[in-house]
Amino acid sequence: MKKQRGGPRRVAVKAHAHEHPHEHAGHGHGHGHGHVEREGVERGAGKGKVLFLDAPSGLAGDMILAALIDLGVPLEVIEEAVGRLPVKGFHLHVGTRVRSGVVATHVDVHVEGEQPERTYGSIRAMLAKAKLPDGVRARAQATFLRLAEAEAKVHRSPIDDVHFHEVGAVDAIVDVVGSAAALEHLGARLLVPPLPMGHGWVKARHGKLPLPPPAVVECLRGFPTYDAGIAFELVTPTGAAIVAAHGTPTSRWPSFAPERVGWGAGTADLADRPNLLRAVLGTETAHTPAGGHGGGGTHVVLEANLDDATGELLGTNLDALLAAGALDAWSVPLTMKKGRPAFQLACLAPAALADELARVMLRESTSLGVRRHDVSRLERPRRMTTVSTRFGELPVKVAEGPFGPPQRKPELDACLAAAKAHGVPVREVIAAALAAAVGRA
Repeated sequence: MKKQRGGPRRVAVKAHAHEHPHEHAGHGHGHGHGHVEREGVERGAGKGKVLFLDAPSGLAGDMILAALIDLGVPLEVIEEAVGRLPVKGFHLHVGTRVRSGVVATHVDVHVEGEQPERTYGSIRAMLAKAKLPDGVRARAQATFLRLAEAEAKVHRSPIDDVHFHEVGAVDAIVDVVGSAAALEHLGARLLVPPLPMGHGWVKARHGKLPLPPPAVVECLRGFPTYDAGIAFELVTPTGAAIVAAHGTPTSRWPSFAPERVGWGAGTADLADRPNLLRAVLGTETAHTPAGGHGGGGTHVVLEANLDDATGELLGTNLDALLAAGALDAWSVPLTMKKGRPAFQLACLAPAALADELARVMLRESTSLGVRRHDVSRLERPRRMTTVSTRFGELPVKVAEGPFGPPQRKPELDACLAAAKAHGVPVREVIAAALAAAVGRA
């Protein structure tokens, strides 16, 4: 692989129909078909949507990456991100495996020769220097931080000195950075169901370890798990770190309308289940049972009254709630007892995030309590598209469904950047994007 001037290295990618041993524990051999091209998804296609990882057979870093490629993330997105790393001696194999009649994508990082052992400190420095997009770098750093914190706690060592043996190899680095690029490309909110835990033992550098591995349990703090009843390593440390760093716990199947599905295959033949990971991209919906509104609701409104908060503090409270997964957040002026001026801080969120957002509200604001109201809502289906204008390519959100003519809204941040680059008012860029979007209808 030769480094190109001014750009990333191009990573050799081979389509295959054969088997290549993989370093991830438990994901060993299988059958293959030739690689089939999938319709790609545009960058930002998952904004405002959820990505659900259906994992009855567990997950590993390579399975996550394979499922996202099968979903439609262009292989070039992964190739470009990985090509920016100062890592040599590997190439990717992308093919398919058949599990219970399902043809799924399989990814293998074929390592050529020995790789150096790496510490968390060296990996963190490598990612900091690599010319990765900021969002991809942040996701990759978050994944390795989650993993390093888990390993440091298990081994009682300083975090920068944590040695990554199995997970420090180049295949795990590719899985982490590749999945970071794929998740950033989609822009969807990642939902993680309860994960199956196998039992038994696994051989590691330090000797035999009980399943699930100690690092996996540490990574998945706060994420529901259950006994899968099988002697097998169903969740690897790399897979656990990826979902824990970027995902939100949810039920086994959330209330949403699936739009795209991708399958990722592990390569071991499991005795009691197909070794598959399903990634489903869709729009959250309000579930209403026939004949009523149901109990509980699919969303919540959280509220707190504040009579001692400054405007600056309220702004940081709103930012913190949105960053933690709130769908919307707002403040409303009000008058409290003894005529004191105050504000109501509130947010709307999926029910699965209610407890976490309540904790954020209590931690970031001056309130001593948070009220919760269960609600359900009807939503217009939304999708992202990209239009060509004289100011460049611009993303536009399109809301459709049986609710009248479509609504189109250009993404403001992109329009602001284009307006600054071309020295024009942002309203001109917005108008051009709207005209292009209407013209495509």
